Amino acid sequence: AIAMSACAVDDRALARDDDVARDEPIATTTPIAALEESGIAASDVSKLRDAGVHTVEGLAAASRKHLQSIKGLSEQKVEKLKQAANAIVPAGFTTAKMIDQQRQDTIYITTGSAKVDELLQGGIESGSVTEIYGEFRTGKTQLMHTLAVTSQMPIEHGGGEGKCLYIDTEGTFRPQRLIQIAERFNMDPSAVLDNVAYAKAHNVEHQSELLLAAAGMMAETRFSLMIIDSVTNLYRTEYEGRGELSARQMHLGKFLRQLARLADEFGVAVIVSNQVVANPEGGPFAGANALKPIGGNIMAHASTTRLALRKGRGENRVMKVVCSPVLPESEAQFSISEFGIEDAKD
Repeated sequence: AIAMSACAVDDRALARDDDVARDEPIATTTPIAALEESGIAASDVSKLRDAGVHTVEGLAAASRKHLQSIKGLSEQKVEKLKQAANAIVPAGFTTAKMIDQQRQDTIYITTGSAKVDELLQGGIESGSVTEIYGEFRTGKTQLMHTLAVTSQMPIEHGGGEGKCLYIDTEGTFRPQRLIQIAERFNMDPSAVLDNVAYAKAHNVEHQSELLLAAAGMMAETRFSLMIIDSVTNLYRTEYEGRGELSARQMHLGKFLRQLARLADEFGVAVIVSNQVVANPEGGPFAGANALKPIGGNIMAHASTTRLALRKGRGENRVMKVVCSPVLPESEAQFSISEFGIEDAKD
């Protein structure tokens, strides 16, 4: 069982080059090809792969409505597929004890700051979606770059022992930052860059298509972290005014459900950044509530953990736990340096 408590980051107890990002999977999933042993035609398995369904677990979780929308799958075929999937992956009730045992395998990826890791009881949690929001220059993208490196480190050093998948919607990804952060942790910069799969999303449809491609990549090799920086940027520019608000929220909701399914299916940690806007309900004495994250209730309910960032003194920043099923509402300070996220400076 892999269970990490709040881990202090020791820059000297670091990963060897050959320890970075192992290819063998840690999360146990059943390849979709296993359906052929249950009498499912290879052509139907191929159709599922083309639609982004690469595991039996993914098929079991998919709705019949979604499966019937796949070209070439009739209602009868979908029913046969669901029966075959449910025979391999039970989808009924289990016990709380079984869930507790499964959660012992949760991996926590270090943020680079011991105080922030302590706040998060170990780091960014695998198998769930973490949202981080704040105004510009609060450290969102710098945290993403740091995690892209630390996620590759061995588990015993606070890493996820896997590759990182990075979807950029704002054009702020910089490989040079990964090189600087890798040098801090005595990691081979070239290997670190090789282990980050990067894509620039150009519109919301492309952003969703990238998730289908990500599912195929995760089925082939071990990824420990998926980053989207930021998740709402393209929605702000493509959907304008209250007249398109409903369509925007519906599309965003579907995208976030896809994200949550990837996190659950492949056991990856998913972290998304979000922008903020002025809160018209805050009033002149709003204080910390003067800004609110974009996406409304759709975004709030899709995130397992919500973290807010704000500026502190100098290079220091403050992270606050806003919502979590297990973490208490609390704060921690950190700083931003050329080597990524570090403990706060006095």
